[in-house]
Amino acid sequence: MLKLNEIVPEGAIVPQLVSAERDQVVGELIDALVRGGAATPEVRDELVARVLERERKGSTGFGRGVAVPHVKHKTIRKMAAAIGLNTRGIEFSALDRQPVYSVVLLLSPEDRPEEHLQAMEVIFKNLSKDTFRRFLRQASTVQEVRTLLEEADGQSLGA
Repeated sequence: MLKLNEIVPEGAIVPQLVSAERDQVVGELIDALVRGGAATPEVRDELVARVLERERKGSTGFGRGVAVPHVKHKTIRKMAAAIGLNTRGIEFSALDRQPVYSVVLLLSPEDRPEEHLQAMEVIFKNLSKDTFRRFLRQASTVQEVRTLLEEADGQSLGA
């Protein structure tokens, strides 16, 4: 089974997002993934554009303060997710019309759709747990988020 910690590279956790605007938040998280080596700087702008294009078709803010923007791209070699937190809340056009506080942005290789689905499943499984969402929202450091991911991967967090 895919583990959350395995798909979040070093440097891809942003415990205090600078922006509260969806488009800038997407940019911040793509930048974190570029810094973490998950994507090259050359495709940064294209990845941001593709994620935002996907958002315009339908928000990935699925409610309960969480959004999971995602994109598949031919230059991505390995699944990678960035996690960004904002205590003020981000306007993400979420399904429940509430602000988003936790964003998990997933980049996937274009040619491995089954891995993409597995990663989305793991992300949603954890984000659907009240405890996980609450702890994620309260986390204020990279280490607190990392510890939460480790605990989630070990299944020690209940609903």
